[in-house]
Amino acid sequence: MWELDLLLIPFLEHRYDALDEPDQAAFRTLIDEEDQDLFAWLMRREWPEAPAIRRIVKMIVEYAEDADNVVHRPV
Repeated sequence: MWELDLLLIPFLEHRYDALDEPDQAAFRTLIDEEDQDLFAWLMRREWPEAPAIRRIVKMIVEYAEDADNVVHRPV
């Protein structure tokens, strides 16, 4: 889904390398999930049950909502 790319790619490009190994592993696990689940989680309609996945989802959502990141968002 293109909408997911708008959230995941900027986070990957700008934050992934600074994550510790458990958070990087959670991100890699996250991107293997079904698009419908990712969409529900990243749109805050639901939260993942697994704590590590919930943590990385919240990090992505917070990053996407941070006004200071506007210059990094695709047009």
